[in-house]
Amino acid sequence: MAVSLGMRISGLLFVGAVAVAAAAFTDTGGDRAGGGGGGGGGPAVTAEPSTSPASPSSSPAARQRPDGHIGAPALTGVPGAVAGGGSVRRSADPAPDPSPTRVAAPAWLPPGPGSPDADGTADPASAYDRLRDPAACGTALNGVPEGASGDEWTLLRALSSACRAVQGEGGDWEQASRDHAALAGAVQSCKGRAAYAVLGGLLDFHRRNPGTTARLHSSAGGTPACGYRITGVDTGGDGTARPADVIGIELTDPYFDPAELPGAATVTVGGRQVPGSPLLGPRGGGTVVLSVVVPALDPGAADVTVRYGDTEVRLPQAFTVPPPPTAPTGPGPAPDAGPAQEGETEGPAGGEVPGLGSLDATGR
Repeated sequence: MAVSLGMRISGLLFVGAVAVAAAAFTDTGGDRAGGGGGGGGGPAVTAEPSTSPASPSSSPAARQRPDGHIGAPALTGVPGAVAGGGSVRRSADPAPDPSPTRVAAPAWLPPGPGSPDADGTADPASAYDRLRDPAACGTALNGVPEGASGDEWTLLRALSSACRAVQGEGGDWEQASRDHAALAGAVQSCKGRAAYAVLGGLLDFHRRNPGTTARLHSSAGGTPACGYRITGVDTGGDGTARPADVIGIELTDPYFDPAELPGAATVTVGGRQVPGSPLLGPRGGGTVVLSVVVPALDPGAADVTVRYGDTEVRLPQAFTVPPPPTAPTGPGPAPDAGPAQEGETEGPAGGEVPGLGSLDATGR
């Protein structure tokens, strides 16, 4: 069927109008502001919206994000990542609290060794042994007579108080500090010296860490506080002693109450037990002297041993037993000439007779 000329013209006009409308929608803002494209001055043409289905676009429409903005979705799973790359600048996180400083607990009492405590009487040496258990600091001195005095008892009471104070169980830091200052150089026994040093360590710990408590631990090993030994034998100066002589055995750093020795110690000299009981002599500066009688021995070097409890100390060749003295030898006394013969008269030389003057041979 032939199409009339009028219908062709109408179709061309419709197509042109659609093209102009499309150009208007795709024109940039700059073109609109400048009065259209470089072609010219013709009147603008608008078109009604098309009722035909819209064709799908070549690029997907931007989605609305949950925060209400239009744009690419944020990346997830990468710390600090944002849409389009890059990272988020965050303010510096606060520095974590420093880990708490671990404070080493002060040292506690070294082993003594333990006193045999043969007489069962309260004494500083055996009280020291009970204090070695820091869990018993509050009860270790129970049973000590209230009237017990002396530097070592004062020291042990101060140590017991500081032991409780450092473990948060009471005690008195001020009194312990005063006692420590007052006892400087006063305690000479081996256990006393060790207790004084430990008390000083506790006070130093408290000064450096006021308000801090620590759990004390007893030491199972280590160097003992006492180096108990025989340091000499006094024989009177020449290094010799005979049977029945008295000698003095010098004991250094006894770890027990020396008063227990006379009734509980066994002393041998030259391998033989001494007669009688030892006598306790002077003591001081960490030493004590035990006096014994030398038993019957053959001449030669003699060892000395002292045994108390399970411990025996020995000093080899402590002194020398000299040979016994021998009878003196030499000329005997002159023989007696006997009485004078009858008729013989002894007188002075020259015939002089006392009271008679001098006589000649004829009697004149």
